[in-house]
Amino acid sequence: MARKPRSTRNARPPTGGAASGSESSEKSARERIIQSFMELLAEKPIEEIGLTEIAQRAHTSLAELRGMFASTLAMLAGHVKEIDQQVLASEDADMTEELPRERLFDVLMRRLELLEPRKAAVRSLLRSCRRNPGLAFALNGLAVRSQQWMLEAAGIDAAGPRGMARAQGLAVLFVSVLRTWVQDEDRGHARTMAALDRALARGQRLSGLLDELCRIPQLVGRSRRRRRRSETGPDEETAAA
Repeated sequence: MARKPRSTRNARPPTGGAASGSESSEKSARERIIQSFMELLAEKPIEEIGLTEIAQRAHTSLAELRGMFASTLAMLAGHVKEIDQQVLASEDADMTEELPRERLFDVLMRRLELLEPRKAAVRSLLRSCRRNPGLAFALNGLAVRSQQWMLEAAGIDAAGPRGMARAQGLAVLFVSVLRTWVQDEDRGHARTMAALDRALARGQRLSGLLDELCRIPQLVGRSRRRRRRSETGPDEETAAA
């Protein structure tokens, strides 16, 4: 099994310049809205959460809420982005010499540790996705974008079509791990780590298959060019060039 990651208690927050009073106030309002939404999500399905209810809990107006978020899905996207930033800011320099799978294990366990206070909300969301394929499809887009950042955090290329396929595969694998994690009440998260280790082993095999599949069009192209040269002969090929 992959190594147990370090604690994220001392993770550094995202760095940046000093914010003005208005910027600080806006950020505080955004944080209150996202926190209120996640609290409500822990209490009830996302389909039953009203915008007025969120505004009241966040001690803000509907006008301010609308100015910052277009929908509850946008609020969820804001929460996902916050977690992404915290994971990226808590990079462990000791992991740079590890194998890619070990680095990715570390990154995803850090993500789960950061999600721990929101476990009830994640559990609620998973239940809603089972009932609502449209919601599951929408959340998949958020998950894929997030997992692209997780791949990059682990030093794994997430660019281009191949990177997108890796992110999609990782998003599916991570959801399978979440189903174990939401039921894992052990402080050491032994079940979760075992599930993540198995999932990454499957993903590593699938990634190898993907790499082979991506090579097939290139091999076919080279084979066709060789066959064309053998049929036309060197003189005809030179003339055609």
